[in-house]
Amino acid sequence: MPYDRVKQLQSRLIIGLKQTLKAMKNGEVEEVFIAADADRHITDQVVELAKELNIPYTEVDSKTKLGEACGIDVDASTVAVKK
Repeated sequence: MPYDRVKQLQSRLIIGLKQTLKAMKNGEVEEVFIAADADRHITDQVVELAKELNIPYTEVDSKTKLGEACGIDVDASTVAVKK
């Protein structure tokens, strides 16, 4: 389950759109998790960049559950895992 993987990697997470995009552009990301229920205009940027940079990405069903898996009290639309 992707949420379990996110929980295991909490110390290596980059949470949020701006931080994720920046880290992806800097070559610091090995994997990305994207919430399916987040606004498409937000997540499409991450999906396109992931495809362009050949970074694997996983879509999860809930931004609320993704935020919980990250150990934060707010929703998370995108989460990246640092190399």
